[in-house]
Amino acid sequence: MLGRVILWLLVAGGVFFAVEGGEYSTMDLWRQRQRKIRLQAETDSLTHQIDSLRQVVKAVQTDRATQERIAREEFGMVRGDKEIVYRLDGPRDSASRR
Repeated sequence: MLGRVILWLLVAGGVFFAVEGGEYSTMDLWRQRQRKIRLQAETDSLTHQIDSLRQVVKAVQTDRATQERIAREEFGMVRGDKEIVYRLDGPRDSASRR
């Protein structure tokens, strides 16, 4: 009777070691799989961002309307003598009036 219990404990221990032992346990493999899924999602997101930025760069380099919009918005440039730029300051607080 005691011999059978010991045998079953050894078999159970062997099965447990076969599943969980070695260089990587089942939990390690599961964590690696989850990490791979997360990293793949991050890679896909970054690839999408890179594609979008490449489109913006191409538009800035080649599209005249985009270049004009940037010149007007970022640098306050106007076209010819027919346009005037009005710049309005935001409301001032009482501390900045002194």
